[in-house]
Amino acid sequence: MSTRQREGKAKIILPGPRPGTLVLRYKDDLTAFNRQKQSTAEGKGILNNGITCAIFERLSTLMIPNHHIEKLGARTELVHELEMLPIEVIVRNRAAGSLCKRLGLERGAVLPRSLVEFCYKDDDLGDPLISDEHITCFGWALPQELDDIIAYSLRINDYLQGLFAGFNMLFVDMKLEFGRVYDEEGESRILLGDEITPDTCRLWNMRAEESFDKDLFREEKGGLIEAYREIATKLGVPTAVTRE
Repeated sequence: MSTRQREGKAKIILPGPRPGTLVLRYKDDLTAFNRQKQSTAEGKGILNNGITCAIFERLSTLMIPNHHIEKLGARTELVHELEMLPIEVIVRNRAAGSLCKRLGLERGAVLPRSLVEFCYKDDDLGDPLISDEHITCFGWALPQELDDIIAYSLRINDYLQGLFAGFNMLFVDMKLEFGRVYDEEGESRILLGDEITPDTCRLWNMRAEESFDKDLFREEKGGLIEAYREIATKLGVPTAVTRE
């Protein structure tokens, strides 16, 4: 069990009230391009906490195993402590961001099918793109774990595409992180961890003209808090409170 406070780009990680749990405190910090661009947006952490709790609760009803236990406060979430894997899973439905730069695709181009990519989590290396062979070769995940990760990622993507289509929005892509949890016999299983928020996915209106995600910060378009608040509202998350 973790007994010390840690801090990441978007969250402060605190010891939980009982063994095997953590408390995540969502910050107002904004970072992009591996911290090369940084700022803050008052209330962002509160909105992201509400958004991710709402989405993870929906995923739990679909029997997709994840670390979420309950929302504790405006900015805090209680989760299961995981042994996080050093990989990021990217699921893409349309061309955007680095995929356009790497392959020369037009922004918004519909992909032939949902594309799953992997990155190695290391800011100093720039989170390089890796293959499933890298993952199993270096022991970052076992073959069966990787199969589970891909299956969960595609199920999550299918659900969120449908959910946001119901809000008249395009679910363009997302970044997911997974970890292991162990039972009393020492057997492990894979759970979805981290968060799903406009910080970690791209959401556009149906004409692909307007973003409702962190690209507003990356591209200096403004209106980030208003966009995040609109996503929260669509998910039924209270948005009136901007301070704890």
